[in-house]
Amino acid sequence: MPEKENLLHPDKWVDHYADYLFNYAVVRVNNKDLAKDLVQDTSFSGLKSARNFEGRSSEKTWLTAILKRKVIDHYRKINSKKGQAEVRVNFYNDGENEGNWLEERVPQRWSASLEKNLENEELKAQLDSCIDNLPEKYAMVFRMKTIQEFDTQEICKELEITAFNLWVIIHRARTQLRKCMEDHWFNI
Repeated sequence: MPEKENLLHPDKWVDHYADYLFNYAVVRVNNKDLAKDLVQDTSFSGLKSARNFEGRSSEKTWLTAILKRKVIDHYRKINSKKGQAEVRVNFYNDGENEGNWLEERVPQRWSASLEKNLENEELKAQLDSCIDNLPEKYAMVFRMKTIQEFDTQEICKELEITAFNLWVIIHRARTQLRKCMEDHWFNI
């Protein structure tokens, strides 16, 4: 087996992995500056813990695992500081508006026409704006569960919440997102 020092090549991390790690982080935290900081922290942690690298995975996989922990730690930190207060919201329980509209209306693949692509980009921008306007804890849990597809048990463990609380937060986030989209997209 090769010596541990030869398994890692930190001098090549920026060239080989920086773009991938940045894209991984920015999708999960939705903030370019924070993503850059997390990638930098990942590199620093990788250097500090290089002696623990056993070569059982590739450098890229190992660095991605470190970054994943950084993202989870970021959300845990937010949760411990700001996630304790519950926000009261109005619920819709009427006719057509009732239900899990987001899952029922997920866009299917659209044709490659320019008009449809533009509409899709505008819809995504509006949805992102609505998510950004959710209370921070709601946005965090919604992104982790719905966009990043974290497992329920993993989210609950990392954020130290119950599964019931997670689903209440998801329901409230969806309700607020539906209202935001109704106000800013569907009534255009």
